[in-house]
Amino acid sequence: MNVFTEKCARVSAIVPARNEETVIRPCVESLANQPEILEILVVDDESSDRTGAVVQELTSRYPQVRLLKSRELPVGWVGKNNAVWQGARNANGEWLLFTDADAVHNHDSAEKALGIAERESAAMVSFSPEQVMESWYEKALIPYVYCRLGSRFSYEDVNDPQKTAAAANGQFLLIQTDVYRTVGGHASVADEVLEDVALARRVKSAGYRIWFGSGQGIVRVRMYRTFGAMWEGWKKNLYLLMGGSEEGISREIFRAVGPVLATLIAAISTWGLVDNWAAALTVLALGFVGISIAYDDELRRNQFSDRLVRYGMPGRLLFALVLWASHQGHRHGKLKWKGREYPVGTSRASNG
Repeated sequence: MNVFTEKCARVSAIVPARNEETVIRPCVESLANQPEILEILVVDDESSDRTGAVVQELTSRYPQVRLLKSRELPVGWVGKNNAVWQGARNANGEWLLFTDADAVHNHDSAEKALGIAERESAAMVSFSPEQVMESWYEKALIPYVYCRLGSRFSYEDVNDPQKTAAAANGQFLLIQTDVYRTVGGHASVADEVLEDVALARRVKSAGYRIWFGSGQGIVRVRMYRTFGAMWEGWKKNLYLLMGGSEEGISREIFRAVGPVLATLIAAISTWGLVDNWAAALTVLALGFVGISIAYDDELRRNQFSDRLVRYGMPGRLLFALVLWASHQGHRHGKLKWKGREYPVGTSRASNG
């Protein structure tokens, strides 16, 4: 379907914000300087810090900025979904741009997304943002996760209208307002932890075209600033992102740690057979070099710097550990995110 109505469509940017006082200002400022963006609706999702006050200050500088207060989380809703749904219901634009509070946009991010929508006759355009990483644990885990996601959610397959594959990234998700309403918006995926992927599936299954691609040079995000936040964030999402099945999780964990264990076993066996530590170290080094070469190729294909290859070994271990923790959380308990608990197994959303 061709859903693009006019070249200079107006965009409503919707930013859910829960305790984001340290990052919300650059996000809003990067959106406010784009002529394609009609309004910026920041939805303060029951923050306990100065998020609301920072946004209120910004409204005096940027008249297109509006601060909304999220109501109490209803039963059956994930917090982010509730916040962006309220923002969407107050939006006036022909297109809705959902973006996270820690996303910083280049001056032409909306223009580029609209251009893709026009060229591809797409109802939804989503970018996987450029990842800003400063700590060793970010450099270890995040690239490894995205390399695995790249193998699961091929841009080519997602963008092919003849294939059922669908995906999107909620850090930058542009959708035509009429289409959003037609598929039920975030109310239709209220209890979904992976609301972006769920929404993309609804849009594509309804017969509309979607486009998903790299956001390098368009939008950048530093997802986590502490190890605890990173662990909690991936624990919430990773099990579902990796397929949400016992077989799939086992396969991913084995893929991560299997080559390392095989190399260690080979080195120990060599030492035992020839009683020569130099030969054992040679086997160990050759095995690790082989693993690193394969990872370097994955990094390049997913547009990461090859300098990150040095973090590949701890990245594999962290990936296996947090994936197992995510699996256990989804099977037996509750997942925590930004001070809220989401029961999993029966309903994935808050009890209210």
